[in-house]
Amino acid sequence: MQQKKYLVTGGAGFIGSNIAFTLQNQGCDVTVVDDFSSGNFKNLSGFKGDVIAANLFEELPEDDYFDAIIHEAAITDTKVMDQKLMMQINVEAFKNVLSYAADNEIKRVVYASSAATYGNGACPMNVSQTPAPENVYGFSKAIMDNVAREFANENQDMKIVGLRYFNVYGPGEYYKGKMASMMFQLYNQMKAGQNPKIFRAGEQERDFVYVKDVVKANLCALNAKDSCVVNVGTGHARNFNDVVKCLNHEMGTNLPPEYIENPYSFYQMKTEADIAYSTEKIGYTPDFGLEEGIADYVKILEARNK
Repeated sequence: MQQKKYLVTGGAGFIGSNIAFTLQNQGCDVTVVDDFSSGNFKNLSGFKGDVIAANLFEELPEDDYFDAIIHEAAITDTKVMDQKLMMQINVEAFKNVLSYAADNEIKRVVYASSAATYGNGACPMNVSQTPAPENVYGFSKAIMDNVAREFANENQDMKIVGLRYFNVYGPGEYYKGKMASMMFQLYNQMKAGQNPKIFRAGEQERDFVYVKDVVKANLCALNAKDSCVVNVGTGHARNFNDVVKCLNHEMGTNLPPEYIENPYSFYQMKTEADIAYSTEKIGYTPDFGLEEGIADYVKILEARNK
């Protein structure tokens, strides 16, 4: 059987590198494109494919065919307030990727959207509800979804699948700094013997999704029969007190949270994915709940710290 070829943009980043390695481990030929503005070469340590250092406004591989493009490149820092920059990097670059795919007869594009499109909308969050982003990052992702739908309508021979990631955590986020997940940040605080700092009362809820499930969703999307936008989460919201409890259990610690004030006016108080449509359209169901995901992650972090 002919070896599958994939192009992963943002492949030196957290999620992109996990996808790139999973595809490579399945025997696929994987090429990574990354401008290394936020990605880190250490995420690709041991990678056996080609890595192209370029942004998506520059030339992508000329006259090359891929079975699919998995587009993870973006500004993911929700605190970036430069609206023009956010729209250029997230939306205009995405248009370039879609045009590149069409020009090279690449029939499938899977791209990262976000639960930030929902803002503080009603839960469980469903892709049929009107986007109400609280920041320009969420707005950029909502416009990407609009662009994808229009492009798919104009190119019926292509399959374009958007994945609205909820709160992703897991191995490979070590170089994200302040943008790393709360799991990673709280683990580091607790590993240092500090009380974990969370916003007052700790009752804010998130649909925390383990990166291994996010990779699974991308692989499912490679076989989707139709263009669509779907949620990628667990379908269950959990609060930050639960996170601290799980970390204490797995780390063998007993560190109560230290509650601090929330300084963000655009903060999402709750996210929870409705994943019924995700199961229907791409066959996605999660393998990790909060307890299972944190248990797996802590084992990896502990081994890494030895």
